[in-house]
Amino acid sequence: MSIPILRVAQLSKSYGAVRAVANVGFELAPGERLAMIGPNGAGKTTCFNMLNGQLAPDSGTVEFAGRDLAGLKPRQVWRLGVGRTFQITATFGSMTVRENVQMALLSHRRRLWSLLSLATRAYPDEADALLERVGILDQAARACAVLAYGDLKRVELAIALANRPRLLLMDEPTAGMAPQERGELMQLTRELARREGIAVLFTEHDMDVVFNHAERILVLNHGELIADGRPEEVRAHPRVREVYLGNLFPNA
Repeated sequence: MSIPILRVAQLSKSYGAVRAVANVGFELAPGERLAMIGPNGAGKTTCFNMLNGQLAPDSGTVEFAGRDLAGLKPRQVWRLGVGRTFQITATFGSMTVRENVQMALLSHRRRLWSLLSLATRAYPDEADALLERVGILDQAARACAVLAYGDLKRVELAIALANRPRLLLMDEPTAGMAPQERGELMQLTRELARREGIAVLFTEHDMDVVFNHAERILVLNHGELIADGRPEEVRAHPRVREVYLGNLFPNA
């Protein structure tokens, strides 16, 4: 097995008496696709937010490519090579698709001064190459505000790829998408992981997406990791079926 790009150990976060994440640990290898699932309130988003610096853990470690991420801000984590997409897309609606990606490229190169004046002329070829990778180059000159939601998800993925990530964190990547769009986006993600060796960690409520596209699955419940295994192992896991999957796969 490849040397892990991500190592998480004893990760914990509490809010008063509520333990949102309790001693979670796992590893992720380059090119591997790992899903994190669980009931509402299981701790998935809290865990994600600790991985990319939005939240500081109470204890535990997050090691990316041999470097401890503790204390780093999201922008610093991003520049180290950790991309992220969000459940609700976050693009500049009045700017074109190309300009949104150009802004991300400017940020990656630390050219943050006078962003608006630079965005329309900075790195157009690189921006178009990223848009071509995610299959949306034909929409480059359109404003994000007029795009279909599935296309916005592709724009967000192009933005996440602007820092040449070795790890991609995807929070509910197919939320709000039609079934065909979900399959297309996740197939694109699979190809990126396979072809470029990008490790992918994603949360998802659509179990068809999870079991069709994840190589390995983590299951959280009340902040604790209760299973870590291949899809067929997790589907048959008694504890997982009891707390989460029993109603979804009654005959498994």
